[in-house]
Amino acid sequence: PIKLKQGGSGFVVRNPIYLEDENGQEYFWVFTIVILHVPEIFEDSTNALSKFKYNYRLSREASVLDKKYVEVDANCDKMIRPVTYNLTVGKEKWKLEIMPRAGWSNSKTLYLIFFGGLSLVLLLTGLTIVLFLLDERRVELKELAHKDVLTKLYNRYGFDEIAEKMISKNPKEHCVAVLLDVDDFKLINDMYGHAYGDKALISLAENMQKFFPSSALLGRNGGDEFCILLSNCTMEEMKESLIEFTKTPKTFSYKGQTYSFCISLGYAEYPNNAIVRSQLMRCADAALYEVKLHGKNGCMAYKEGLQSGVRKQLGFVLNDISENLPGAFMIYRADKEDDEIFYANKEFLDMAGYENLDELFKSTKKSFRNLIHEDQRETVEASIWNQIESGSENDYIHYPLRKQDGTYIPVLDQGRIVESVRFGKVFYVLFMDWQAMQVNYSTKFDEKAT
Repeated sequence: PIKLKQGGSGFVVRNPIYLEDENGQEYFWVFTIVILHVPEIFEDSTNALSKFKYNYRLSREASVLDKKYVEVDANCDKMIRPVTYNLTVGKEKWKLEIMPRAGWSNSKTLYLIFFGGLSLVLLLTGLTIVLFLLDERRVELKELAHKDVLTKLYNRYGFDEIAEKMISKNPKEHCVAVLLDVDDFKLINDMYGHAYGDKALISLAENMQKFFPSSALLGRNGGDEFCILLSNCTMEEMKESLIEFTKTPKTFSYKGQTYSFCISLGYAEYPNNAIVRSQLMRCADAALYEVKLHGKNGCMAYKEGLQSGVRKQLGFVLNDISENLPGAFMIYRADKEDDEIFYANKEFLDMAGYENLDELFKSTKKSFRNLIHEDQRETVEASIWNQIESGSENDYIHYPLRKQDGTYIPVLDQGRIVESVRFGKVFYVLFMDWQAMQVNYSTKFDEKAT
C-alpha cells in the first residue's frame, strides 16, 4: 500500500494490457488502474474485531526479495502473543495478527479470533477473485478495441494501428494496400433491407478470409468499404490475384434465393507510391474511385495523376441520380405472371402518397399490377407487352395509378425493358401526372403560338 493524498493507505492495482498483432507478437496497449483504500476494503472484518475488543495488525511482505513485513493497518501499538493467520493476495504474502484487548482469558476468545480471522480471509479471497476476473477481461477489451462487431475483421482503428506497425517494423519491405467496396450497396439495402445488406458484408468478409493468405491484414473501414494490407509483395506480383478476387462471385441469400453483387477495388504499393501509410491508403482510394468512374465492377492499380479528391467532387451514385430525376421513377421485374417491384424513387412515393419503400412494398405486396385499377389491369398489361413484343424497347401508356389512400391519379407511363445480370428482364419506368402535364404543356404551347 501507498500513502494516499486524501489520507490513509491504498492499494494501487496497475495492470498492463498487451495485444497481439497478426504475427502473434505482443505489444503494449494500455494500463488499467484501480486504487482501493485499504481500511475500507477490510472495514467489515476490522470493525467486527474492534467491536468485540480485539486488537489486530495487518501486514505484508515488503517485497519478493525482502522477507520483512510492513504494517498495513492496525488498531494498537503493540501485540502480545497474537494469533497469526498467513494468507496470499495475488502474489504477495500477508499476515493477520489478533489478540484480545484485555489479554488472554478463556477459550471463547479463541473461537471469536478464529471467526474474525476467517471473515477477513474470505474478504481478501474475494478481492483476489476480482483481480483475476479483471485479467480475463483483457481478451474482451481487445475484441472491442480492435475488431468490427459485424464482420469480425479489424475495425478502422485496429487496422490503422497494426498496418502502421507492420510498415515501420519492415521499412524496406514492399507491401500492397487495397481498398474495395460494394457496388450500389445502398440499392441492396433499399431493395432487401439492412439485415440483408449486413449479410452481403459478412459474405464479402468471409470471401476475403478464404481468398487471401493468413498473413494478410484484413479490415473494414466502415459502411461497405474494406481494406487489406498484403506484406512482402509488389503490385505487379499481386495484380492477377486481385483481378481474380474481384471477379470471384459474391452472393447473399434473400428469402431462399441467392443474389449476386459486385465490388470495385483499387490498390497501391509501398514505398513506390507513398512512404506514409495514410498517403498509401489515399492512393489506393484514388485508384478505387477511378474504377467507379469507369463503370464499377473492376480493379485498378494506382498511377501518377489520380487524385482521391475527385471522389468527393464527383460523388454521383444511383440514389443521387434517381432521387433527382425530373419525374417519378420505378424498377420492377418484367414477368407476365410474377412481376416484382424492386425500387421506387422519392418523387414516385410522394406522387402516390407513400411514406417510404417499405410502405409501398406492404401496400402493393411488391407487385406492379396492384398499382393499376382492377377494371383496367388486363388491358394495361396487354398493351405494355404488345408494344414490347412488337419490337419496341419503349412502351407508352396512359392509365389511373392507385395511390396509398385508395384514390387514383391518371399517369403517363413510359417504360423501357432492360436485361439485368442480376434479375433478368426488368422494366425501368418514368411516370408523369397526366393532368398536370396537359395543363403545363398546353399553357406553354399557347404562349408560343401567341
